[in-house]
Amino acid sequence: MTVAPIALTSGDPSGIGPELSVKAWAALGTDLPFFFLGDPRHLPDDAPVALISDPSETAAASAHGLPVLAHPFAATAVPGQPDPANAQGVIDVIASAVSLVRQGQAAAICTNPIHKKALKDGAGFAYPGHTEYLAALAGVDRVVMMLASDMLRVVPVTIHIAVKDIPNALTAELLADTIRITHAGLQRDFGIAAPRLAVAGLNPHAGEGGAMGREEIELIAPVLDHLRAEGFRLAGPLSADTMFHARARAGYDAAICMYHDQALIPIKTLAFDEGVNVTLGLPFIRTSPDHGTAFDIAGTGMANPSSLIAALQMAARMADARR
Repeated sequence: MTVAPIALTSGDPSGIGPELSVKAWAALGTDLPFFFLGDPRHLPDDAPVALISDPSETAAASAHGLPVLAHPFAATAVPGQPDPANAQGVIDVIASAVSLVRQGQAAAICTNPIHKKALKDGAGFAYPGHTEYLAALAGVDRVVMMLASDMLRVVPVTIHIAVKDIPNALTAELLADTIRITHAGLQRDFGIAAPRLAVAGLNPHAGEGGAMGREEIELIAPVLDHLRAEGFRLAGPLSADTMFHARARAGYDAAICMYHDQALIPIKTLAFDEGVNVTLGLPFIRTSPDHGTAFDIAGTGMANPSSLIAALQMAARMADARR
């Protein structure tokens, strides 16, 4: 599908990332070449591993085991018990993946989940999460988080903040930038020439003409009118409670939502195991499974690889569209 393989970062080695990586290789085999970037010691003991010294060896190695580009960590890993001693290794692997993709040795980056507290405790990690660190490595000021599946794509304008803080955080500039980045990402990475975007209101019933709030009238609608004048295909502001049934979803390519749960509840209801986290606005492709480290089941064999497999497949499709 892609000329260069996908770089899959280890994530927290005490989480489910390593075992999911092996399961993903077992499911995808040579059909979608990717390599695991991390410490081979952190993979399950019975995992078929094919060590490589260069990403170009990935396709051939995939026939024999999970291709692994070794990056030694400071310590072994105990499933379910994050170790701050491995924090710098987790961070360095992400930076290495960015370097490889920017050099053209990888077509995209897919990231296994990290544990922010362990990174902060062990290495003074100064970023709220993966996305912000990747943006800093890329030298990009603003990126957009998209959650995507075959059924629905959603983009929250504001993300990890308290509900009471949303009205102050929601600005015309932020909304316009989010729409622009989403529009460009759909064109470049999803091959949609003229994206159709549905934009939710902030308040119930999209404010109902100002009776339930004026953000739709005073902030959201003027931004949409301005962008429509530039040629953007936008519907809204819409009442969020009628945006996500099947007939409504058929009318747009992505939904722009005003806050975290407005976006994530519908996609996690429709595609809980297959949702993919996509970062738009980076100069390279980055996807991630839409779940965390799941320390409670790490090492038990219970972890479901569906989201990681979907993230790898989406990264490959995006790389093909961009290429």
